[in-house]
Amino acid sequence: MHIIVPIKQVPDPESGAATIDPETGTLRREGASIVNPFDMNAIEEALRIKERIPDVTTTVITMGPPQADKALRLALAMGIDNAYLICDAAFAGSDTWATGYSLSSAIRYIGNFDLVICGKQAIDGDTAQVGPGIAAMLGIPHISSVRKIEEIGNDKIVVERLMEDGYDVLSMDIPCLITVVKEINEPRLESLKGKLRAKKAEIPTLKADDLNLSRDDIGQNGSPTKVIRIFTPPKREGGEILKGEVEEVVPALAQKLLELKIF
Repeated sequence: MHIIVPIKQVPDPESGAATIDPETGTLRREGASIVNPFDMNAIEEALRIKERIPDVTTTVITMGPPQADKALRLALAMGIDNAYLICDAAFAGSDTWATGYSLSSAIRYIGNFDLVICGKQAIDGDTAQVGPGIAAMLGIPHISSVRKIEEIGNDKIVVERLMEDGYDVLSMDIPCLITVVKEINEPRLESLKGKLRAKKAEIPTLKADDLNLSRDDIGQNGSPTKVIRIFTPPKREGGEILKGEVEEVVPALAQKLLELKIF
């Protein structure tokens, strides 16, 4: 069995490093970064499957700038077998559609996969679109918001899908894709042996030409959604407090509401 885990490097929310480019409307990624938290759960779940099923191979992929290499090495240090960096200036500015298309193309390039595990969503976009998009572009079934894998074999997988009022138990044929929520596990720390192995690992870089991708289908050119304008909402001003006797305040409040055309 071969499990592929797409992950994303995102700005560290605790560092305050996330800023917006006012010209392009895209996120600047020069500051401190971390592996998307939901993707850490995806990595951990792939490792747990590997520990309980013989002959499982795990591969992690990410699309991003050269520094996204650090995210891949963290996954390798945790115990993932292989890693690929999808890195090319042509991928810059990708929306969720173009990102899903590029990642699904990389998965096809790697080939021979049985299960794709994604985090439910990225904390810098919160769209939860890329995982299902990859599945659609690969032509495989998917289940989102998985909180537990009850059973997995060569032909099918049985999972619990988190719902607002409980959970569903669903079965799906393999190959397939799932997205996982934080309730599924607690990600492990890297081992010293894993860190040493990850530091020495040679990580292949896949460019657009390696994946036979046209520049019209990727990056900003291949993104059907565009950020037209982005701005910081104005700071809310304090409200007005009416003081006095009830007989005075009530008519004054009614007049204010009429002026605001609430009624």
